[in-house]
Amino acid sequence: MIRIVLADDHPVVREGLRAMLSAEPDLEVIGDAASGPRAEALAAELRPDIVLMDLRMPGGSGVDSIARMTAAGLPCRVIVLTTYETDRDILRAVEAGAAGYLLKDLPRRELADAVRAAARGETVLAPSVAARLVDQLRTRPERPRLSQRETAVLRLVAEGCTNAEIGRRLFIGESTVKTHLLRIFGKLGVDDRTAAVTSAMRYGLLEQ
Repeated sequence: MIRIVLADDHPVVREGLRAMLSAEPDLEVIGDAASGPRAEALAAELRPDIVLMDLRMPGGSGVDSIARMTAAGLPCRVIVLTTYETDRDILRAVEAGAAGYLLKDLPRRELADAVRAAARGETVLAPSVAARLVDQLRTRPERPRLSQRETAVLRLVAEGCTNAEIGRRLFIGESTVKTHLLRIFGKLGVDDRTAAVTSAMRYGLLEQ
């Protein structure tokens, strides 16, 4: 049995997904959440096989929740299920560790098959998303380069250190830490600490 947690801020959507998936004998919805942080808590508590995650919900971005679940080493695989398919959304979700990116107009049978494929360890992408992702990767710049000091700052960010703690450990001012972080964000094309760590790991700039 494949156990699933749903994360979507619209109760009607959650009810519809529950009905669709529960009609499959090998799929079981064991929980649902109206926000990313609640989905994270359920994933940690219930240990589902799959989390179906919308991108834009109260309490923060679904991408940020995916990154936190990936960083926490939770055994579930997260599939984005959304109405958004912008290049930025797709790339950020994949970099955060999403196992798939699907659109909400997917027929029931195809959604069920995608959940099964993801549970087997496969990556599942809507055709339009796959095409956009390939185009983006083809035109994407080469792996960014971080200085030794920027790498040191980012390693401490990955350890959960605050800017003040980083400054004390590297013997630099907190304002200098902030400057390094802004440079790191610019080089990696991200806008927050979690995304920077996840992106750097995927580029091989930090150890997993």
